[in-house]
Amino acid sequence: EKMNSAMSEEPDALSVVNQLRDLAADPLNRRAIVQDQGCLPGLILFLDHPSPPVVHSALLALRYLAECRANREKMKSELGMMLSLQNVMQKTTTPGETKLLASEVYDILQSSNMSDMDNVNEMNYRRRKAQFFLGSTNKRAKTVVLHIDGLDDSSRRNLCEEALLKIKGVISFTFQMAVQRCVVRIRSDLKAEALATAIASTKVMKAQQVVKSESGEEMLVPFQDTPVEVEQNTDLPEYLPEDESPTKEQDKAVSRVGSHPEGAGSWLSTAANFLSRSFYW
Repeated sequence: EKMNSAMSEEPDALSVVNQLRDLAADPLNRRAIVQDQGCLPGLILFLDHPSPPVVHSALLALRYLAECRANREKMKSELGMMLSLQNVMQKTTTPGETKLLASEVYDILQSSNMSDMDNVNEMNYRRRKAQFFLGSTNKRAKTVVLHIDGLDDSSRRNLCEEALLKIKGVISFTFQMAVQRCVVRIRSDLKAEALATAIASTKVMKAQQVVKSESGEEMLVPFQDTPVEVEQNTDLPEYLPEDESPTKEQDKAVSRVGSHPEGAGSWLSTAANFLSRSFYW
């Protein structure tokens, strides 16, 4: 009975935005989410949410959606999108990782309709501007490319994502499932070994770093086997997907739905209903 009463309660903002993020993680859903009437405006409203985990999760969802080139123009022109991203970047209370992630999404959308040369200039300008807002306390972000043995289906990807989300200093990640890779953006003061330790903790996957040699060839470099102390995101317990809540089974159902766009549609309308009820009355 307890389960059913939990099901009928209003979903909270974090569970809604996390489910949108999980749906957006699947490339098959990205067009549908952006075409939906309620979801993009809802994600933009989440960027102004007082809870930092909600804002970060909304940004991860937008980061996934922006990976699909066909979505970028619509996202950029969506009312309030660019302004809300700037607000997140400029707010003094925004955590460093979140600022960097917001400026990453802003850059991708800002450069969606430029020629490559304009693009590079614009990016450099934005980056300098972002640095200015971030202040000298936040070091630059860096990109680490991981080759992950065992990353061969969506449940493994979810495990991998959960492990990475726990690490303080991880900004965003993009999976390239076909080649078993994960491109991770991290704060420059975080050691890449911490990522390997987190992925090894899944017990079913192991990471190596992909680096380019001087001649431009890619090489796989194993990480040392000594585990690194990983600083956990302890201040965000409700942000971690394995939260033992009564809605856990419901989340599972949603992520299964996520791999079929037509199923995603019905969930999206539920999310849109929730969003319009929460924000517009």
